[in-house]
Amino acid sequence: MQGKVELSGVNTARLKVLSQVEMDMLLRRAKEGDENARQQLIEGNLRLVLSVIQRFDKRGESPDDLFQVGCIGLIKAIANFDPTKQVKFSTYGVPMIAGEVRRYLRDNSAIRVSRSIRDVAYRVLQCKESLMAAMGREPTLEEIANTLDLDVGEVSEALDAVCAPLSLYDPVYADGGDPLTVMDQVKDTKNTEAHWLEHIALNTAFRALSPREKQILSLRFVGGKTQMEVASLVGISQAQVSRLEKSALGSLRKNIS
Repeated sequence: MQGKVELSGVNTARLKVLSQVEMDMLLRRAKEGDENARQQLIEGNLRLVLSVIQRFDKRGESPDDLFQVGCIGLIKAIANFDPTKQVKFSTYGVPMIAGEVRRYLRDNSAIRVSRSIRDVAYRVLQCKESLMAAMGREPTLEEIANTLDLDVGEVSEALDAVCAPLSLYDPVYADGGDPLTVMDQVKDTKNTEAHWLEHIALNTAFRALSPREKQILSLRFVGGKTQMEVASLVGISQAQVSRLEKSALGSLRKNIS
């Protein structure tokens, strides 16, 4: 979004800025039904919309679309704001605009979430924003759950369900050089080079065994059979099974080391 001058036909470099006195006067007039005052409020707070949607510019959505959705949130905030309360309009408007954008992103997400979970998530996000405004800090899951009379697990599940997916190529840090991406911080503890080398060595060593030795090891360590059960299946004595098993394991150790 950086460097973009126009959003939805609006020149963002020339957005109006209203003084607090102008804001108070226009809010009172708009509350009384003055449409001209309402229009001036919308035009005078587009910078507020722009500042909010910049939080979401990594979501892959069109800045024009986000700006339009943010303007809907601004219009709702103007309509619902009570100028008699001792609260700055921006304090009330930012959560309204951000909430509208989040709702748009949830409803248009590539990952489909059930309506019931989305409804819970919407309540949770609204509650979170209200508590943040009241407490001056981010509320805990327990505080949100107690306010909404929900289980902490339900709150956590709802927030996880509407969380935007993260690309493996999203940068997480940059210091003048190549950025550090999410992929750089994801470690595969299973499919490592050492694991593959061990797997190849084991396969090679196993192929070097005789057919009878392979059969016995497969029955013992894959099939979970006892030596007596293997002896019965193969048609040899338990002592022979034990001897062949010991010999096969010795060969594996020798060929792997």
